[in-house]
Amino acid sequence: MTMQSAFAAALLDPALPPPAGLTAPADATQRFNVYRNNRAAGLARALAAGFPATERIVGPDFFAAMARAYMQTEPPRSPVLLQYGATLPDFIAGFAPATDLPYLADVARLEALRTRVYHAADAPALPPATLSRLDPAGLQDLHVTLHPACALLRSAHPAVTIWAMNSDILPLREIADWTAEDALVLRMGQGLAQRVDIRRLPPGAGAFLAGLQRGRRLGEATMAAFSEAPQFDLAAALAALFADGLAIAIRNP
Repeated sequence: MTMQSAFAAALLDPALPPPAGLTAPADATQRFNVYRNNRAAGLARALAAGFPATERIVGPDFFAAMARAYMQTEPPRSPVLLQYGATLPDFIAGFAPATDLPYLADVARLEALRTRVYHAADAPALPPATLSRLDPAGLQDLHVTLHPACALLRSAHPAVTIWAMNSDILPLREIADWTAEDALVLRMGQGLAQRVDIRRLPPGAGAFLAGLQRGRRLGEATMAAFSEAPQFDLAAALAALFADGLAIAIRNP
């Protein structure tokens, strides 16, 4: 093993000694341990900053221990830490100590999507008046391209409610209805007023948007929504699609 490989391995595993041959002006082992601890603490803080609701649910100590386990399997691949933690939700899903919190991975997915959407590319949205100009007879054959700064999460748990209660948006309370929730994550505003919203979608809207994301025609996406939720409100879904700036292009097949 090269010095570089040994150094990287020891950074990830606190049980490993510093690599042989390491030199420093003072005690090399002590200086290496300080550097390793500071690096781990810095990465843990970066993860906590990106997943505040997740940390609040499990508490700082549990989150710090989980973050350290994650670092050992998923070290940073880039000096830019903005996207570090993108795979943390999948790690949480397989993290044995979190087995009793099956919703935790989806709450983390919401927070990871929030970061991704915030840094997503921009694109001009179609104006809301576009909807009124569409021919109703041809709606079902249209393909709608969604804005890159939006994302969808379909959770088997009330992940949006749990996230909101741990983000000071809703008061903490017992959840009586543990049904599945769909979330839309979208970037709103411009410049300094830019923000990312997380919204709980009404019945059928998740299936509708998922169909559009997969490139299905509007009619196919609508049928999928009605199959899942007979009370799906197509008119409201279409209005929101343009009012929220989610549609950036429409084309015929």
